[in-house]
Amino acid sequence: MKIVVGSKNPTKIKAVQEIFPEADVASKDVPSKVSAQPFSDIETREGAINRAKQCKDVSSGSIGIGLEGGVMHVEDELYLCNWGALVTEDEQVFTASGARIVLPKEIDEELQRGIELGDIMDHYASRDEVRKKEGAIGIFTKDRISRQEMFSHVVKMLRGQWEYWSKE
Repeated sequence: MKIVVGSKNPTKIKAVQEIFPEADVASKDVPSKVSAQPFSDIETREGAINRAKQCKDVSSGSIGIGLEGGVMHVEDELYLCNWGALVTEDEQVFTASGARIVLPKEIDEELQRGIELGDIMDHYASRDEVRKKEGAIGIFTKDRISRQEMFSHVVKMLRGQWEYWSKE
């Protein structure tokens, strides 16, 4: 089985490798075709689908997986959100969403000024490359949940759906 992940981010690639250990997992940097910082479930999901669709065309017989992080408002609070998509060679699309956690007001204010969450988190946490390591979820859960774990959960849901529906 060949899987192409629509990102060069190591947390996303490792999540797919963990859940599909038998697969030949490759990665390709493809655009999400949504905002650099998605601001809703709809936009974040769309970005994941767009990445997965582009990846499934990379090599014959491959499955494409797109994983996208974003933010969304619920009433007056901003939450971290994430979506994944798996697209099969015959164009079946499976999607899943994962953990959500409220973000501090000052992060919402910086996002509203057009700064991406990954850049904000580096400054906020006084760390480098947070998006490629623990992610905002890791910072705000005191490393109890990492970005890779969060995406692994989403990939488990994608794999489960795909296996269920492809056996029918």
